Amino acid sequence: MTLPAPTLEHLADLTVHVATPVEAGTIIGLNSRGRRRIIPITGGTLRGGQLRGRVLPGGADFQLVVSETAADLDARYIIELEGPEYGGEHLYVQNRALRRGSAADIARLVRGEPVDPAAIYFRCVPTFEVSSPRLAWLTESLYVGTGARHPDRVEISLFRLA
Repeated sequence: MTLPAPTLEHLADLTVHVATPVEAGTIIGLNSRGRRRIIPITGGTLRGGQLRGRVLPGGADFQLVVSETAADLDARYIIELEGPEYGGEHLYVQNRALRRGSAADIARLVRGEPVDPAAIYFRCVPTFEVSSPRLAWLTESLYVGTGARHPDRVEISLFRLA
């Protein structure tokens, strides 16, 4: 028996502004597997049919660089929603991602140079925590996204798996 493949429903587009990465060094010890990089999140926007808001400063992307071509990303931040339906509500986002590309393209990203997003595999799986019952629907589905890293920001299109 073959079950139907899930479809994607666009949720929103996210722009996350970032500061200069902090290179924290190679992790040592039993669970070591790469270099730790922390990228402060300074703001941003969320724009979608049901959701609009701004990314609050203070979050960060806690990256583990596992090779010259790949990194395991773990971004955590808060979005303050806007608009008549959800204005003033907050979303806590944990966005796990995988980013990989050629060693040359990844080196350009690290130097803050632009790279064609088509040359980089950047996929994510965000989860949401909410405090309002009106937003509980965000916790009752799975989401995926595709992203692009720019020198000063990350752009992500988010989709609900239907």
